Amino acid sequence: MSLADEARRLMRTAGYSLDGWRYAWRQEKSLRQWVVVNLASALALLLLRPPLWACALLIVLGLLLLVMELLNSAIEATIDHISTDRHPLAKAAKDAGSAAVAVTGLAFVAAWAFALLALC
Repeated sequence: MSLADEARRLMRTAGYSLDGWRYAWRQEKSLRQWVVVNLASALALLLLRPPLWACALLIVLGLLLLVMELLNSAIEATIDHISTDRHPLAKAAKDAGSAAVAVTGLAFVAAWAFALLALC
């Protein structure tokens, strides 16, 4: 594969990613809320200046929250595309995706608690 072909492939891939982000941004209020939480967290890090390890952990966990929300959106869209019927496995898939976001959110809150303790 030539360098030009690889560059075109990467541009297409980036376009697909941007399309996915746009879809989730429009459809998922919770993604928009987590973005606001991430922005507030970044501002708090700038103001409070916790240790570097805490900054890194909180930034990574904040981004992981966005990843989990995007994956949850993908699960929900896939289930809804397959069928609009209520099915226990569809509910389980959607609930598991939601739980993944919740667990990551708890990790984010715990990391903030440790960061604040480190400031004392």
